[in-house]
Amino acid sequence: MTDERLITFWQQSGLDGPLPEAWYFCDTPECADELAALVLAGTKTATCGSLWATEADGDPVPHVGDWSIITRYDGTPVCVIETTEVTIRPFNAVDAQFAFDEGEGDRTWDDWHAAHTRFFTREFARLGLTLADDMPLICERFRVIYKP
Repeated sequence: MTDERLITFWQQSGLDGPLPEAWYFCDTPECADELAALVLAGTKTATCGSLWATEADGDPVPHVGDWSIITRYDGTPVCVIETTEVTIRPFNAVDAQFAFDEGEGDRTWDDWHAAHTRFFTREFARLGLTLADDMPLICERFRVIYKP
């Protein structure tokens, strides 16, 4: 059943088309809400996820032109984003510019790598996978197309 908050938010956006997928960043309430705020502030314009985890969960790989409703951890919608770029690259090949564009922490590659190593370790424990430096990441850039 679709959350009525999403339907109302989508209707208020004035955007056409079917209700997009809704999701939040990260895996904890604090992190998800912080990252949603960074998107709203224009600081976070990129994100990444493990291709292995995406496949294990049966989720689709994003495509350029996809729209998504970004929510807080509790499901409260905050904005609609449009995917503008998708590349698959190894974890150890993510560059400093992409780390900066993710907008998290101090925005350095070292901080990005440490934070994502912790995140992927937690995610992979849930899935029975093993973290690897060359694991494929789905690196996505996006822009906000609606925020109230």
